[in-house]
Amino acid sequence: MADVTLDTSGLSCPIPILKAKKALSAMSGGATLEVVATDPAAPKDFEAFCRATGNVLVDSGSRGQAFWFLIQRTA
Repeated sequence: MADVTLDTSGLSCPIPILKAKKALSAMSGGATLEVVATDPAAPKDFEAFCRATGNVLVDSGSRGQAFWFLIQRTA
């Protein structure tokens, strides 16, 4: 279970990434953020975001029309 959940449903790129970045910056190292997004580009965007920031994409998947991403903040 994630420490924080962020629902960005209905928002288009780059807003889900920007909101996730802001949420992660307020979290301690090792904490996890679950992001829910409906933007079709979200899977590729969050993979690239985690690679670029060094945060860990622990898991991801889809539920109906939504995607979810579990991201662990690095120290």
